[in-house]
Amino acid sequence: MISVIILTKNEEADLPVCLESLEWTDDVHVLDSLSTDKTCEIALQYGANVLVNPFQSFGKQRNFALKNIDVKYDWVLFLDADEVASPEFVNEIQSATDNADDDVAGFYCCWKMMLEGRWLKRCDNFPKWQLRLLRKNRVTYTDFGHGQKEDKVLGNVLYIKEPYIHFGFSKGWSHWIERHNRYSTLEAIARLDKCPPLKNIFSKHGSIRNPALKSWLIKVPGWPLLRFIHTYIFKLGFIEGSPGLTYSINLSFYEHMIVIKRREILSGRKSNYNNVNQEVMINDNVQVGVNS
Repeated sequence: MISVIILTKNEEADLPVCLESLEWTDDVHVLDSLSTDKTCEIALQYGANVLVNPFQSFGKQRNFALKNIDVKYDWVLFLDADEVASPEFVNEIQSATDNADDDVAGFYCCWKMMLEGRWLKRCDNFPKWQLRLLRKNRVTYTDFGHGQKEDKVLGNVLYIKEPYIHFGFSKGWSHWIERHNRYSTLEAIARLDKCPPLKNIFSKHGSIRNPALKSWLIKVPGWPLLRFIHTYIFKLGFIEGSPGLTYSINLSFYEHMIVIKRREILSGRKSNYNNVNQEVMINDNVQVGVNS
């Protein structure tokens, strides 16, 4: 069997559907980040265990969950409230964990991004991999941008090719834009301060390759436009209709926000550096005058 941990904050609209897809396990935990709606009440109604911890970042929250939640089983699946475990996904993760060797620490999982009832397989560059299914006490996380990636992994990581379902637009475009405005700031900082080595671009593992690609491609002139062309034209996003066009445009705009915020951060740091140098020069000149 597999334990499930769901990270939440104000998820009363999405949480019921997520929990209904988890009837196959008797060990579901909700780690809430001080919701002000009925999220915790709904979780308890569905029989989930609820723990509350103020949110700092996704990496820290997942590590807190792994350290402080007393899960019943050796395997742990992380889901978000706007994600659903389809029967096909459940069958594959149960089979994978049942047959996993002792040296397997976890599995990369991927999602089906849904918009207006359509799977954006091409626009969303399927599959995107995250380490969401792991063996207890074998994995820790670290922050990268607005999200997280695995940090310490004791063992091998394999792949679950059947995706779970992600309703990333269930709260509407206004919520998506507001959230990604915040995310773009975190991404800009991460791509500056945690830029992986160039060689990581050639890694066969998506969780290693993708952060490197993000950090290096943002330096290419016109990157947001290139992102749109890649998503909508070369990845054939145009065959996914109106949802594909809308998603491709907004992904490009998201990258544009990251670019301009990255530029603002660099400009601010340069300004601070110059101010410090000026203060040092003034102090040095004053000291010279005093000594004279």
